[in-house]
Amino acid sequence: MTERELMQAANSARGLSYSPYSHFRVGAALLTKSGKLYLGCNIENAAYSATVCAERTALFKAVSEGEREFAMLAVVGGREGETAEFCSPCGVCRQALAEFCPPDFPILLGTPERFEKFTLKELLPHSFTSENL
Repeated sequence: MTERELMQAANSARGLSYSPYSHFRVGAALLTKSGKLYLGCNIENAAYSATVCAERTALFKAVSEGEREFAMLAVVGGREGETAEFCSPCGVCRQALAEFCPPDFPILLGTPERFEKFTLKELLPHSFTSENL
């Protein structure tokens, strides 16, 4: 799967978003090293702390099905009817990714047409991992 195809998959996942409060729809596409694709969308809740982000939805779906090795993540977001030029994972999602992905794990952010590649370490330079326990 190409990077552009992964971004398009993340953009498609936005269509499944449940975001009646913020109207900010986010989709994520997580590619495993074995080639499987897991999509996620943000799912809001009237009790805001129960909301879950697209990135964690995709990650937890994959982990719950036994996946532990990931190749790349793509994230696309924006208000309903728009695509933001850049939608970065929140701190909680970055920390969740650090549990399963190495510091050089690639993350694509942007739109399906224009995006940039970052590493997890660039987005979370001083992560807390099992090595800190």
